[in-house]
Amino acid sequence: MNPFEYYPTSNEIQHWIDRLWEEADKRPVTATGLGHRGELMNVRATGMPLSSIHRFEQEGMRPFYGMWTPYHTGGPRPLVVHTPGYGAEMSYHPELCRAGYNVLELSPMGYWTPDGMATELQWQDESGNIWPVLPNTALDPFSLESYFGWMINAIGAIRWAMSQPSVIPDRVCFFGTSQGGGASLLLGSIFKGRGTRCVCADEPFLTNYPMSEWRGAYDHARLGFEKMEDKAKAWHNLGFADTMAHADRMTYPVLLTLGTRDTVCPPDTVRALFDEIDAHKALVSFKNHGHGYQYDFIHHTMTWLSLYA
Repeated sequence: MNPFEYYPTSNEIQHWIDRLWEEADKRPVTATGLGHRGELMNVRATGMPLSSIHRFEQEGMRPFYGMWTPYHTGGPRPLVVHTPGYGAEMSYHPELCRAGYNVLELSPMGYWTPDGMATELQWQDESGNIWPVLPNTALDPFSLESYFGWMINAIGAIRWAMSQPSVIPDRVCFFGTSQGGGASLLLGSIFKGRGTRCVCADEPFLTNYPMSEWRGAYDHARLGFEKMEDKAKAWHNLGFADTMAHADRMTYPVLLTLGTRDTVCPPDTVRALFDEIDAHKALVSFKNHGHGYQYDFIHHTMTWLSLYA
């Protein structure tokens, strides 16, 4: 079996994206600023004085949270969106705001809250407790508990940020590490023609499930895959949230990184995606690095943004 034979076509990917926008239109987001809280759990780095946790609500979905840091000096500036790793942690990037960008940090699905992680939403499995968004995608790529729902949350919050007076609405950039890298690539595709300027994806997860052979973090996908009797259908479902199936839509500048000793998101999967992208692109290889937030990536991201945001 060649799994890519069962992957969604370009037309089916477009249909998935169209459905995302239709569902997001039905669920306009309500944003509530909660202010800055220094005691937040599972937050990386420190915030800016203007940073504020926001609670986002959409009809029929769990509330979810983001960190909003607007740029308040001078005229409107581009929007930079950061998405989390599979751990659903929240992050701060004050250096990007100081560099002149509005920054929206997101953690969709309500997995992260200001009071800690919503562990009651995790799947209990022999491999440990995991968030179910990826296994659920293998079961049904249009479920609100799959990456379909994850992206509806993201679209709602990003549209809210694009409407803010400090933002240039057609200049949106996406970045992240691991799941955040993969999700940034998917969001770049989803917002293609709707504001995407560039994407920076650090050691991206959600990339080439067949090549992964369930190595590292891709074992999470296997948990849903094995519940499906029809394996061709399971591959088809996973393909909607595989960056490889969106590569032909990536016509904007894309920065990718990999760690040569990364056993969580194997480097060969990232190289395969890089080869498929027919756009201005760069691949940075962190020699002898494993998986995880490489601080060098932020410097590469800031350079990429200065060129293309």
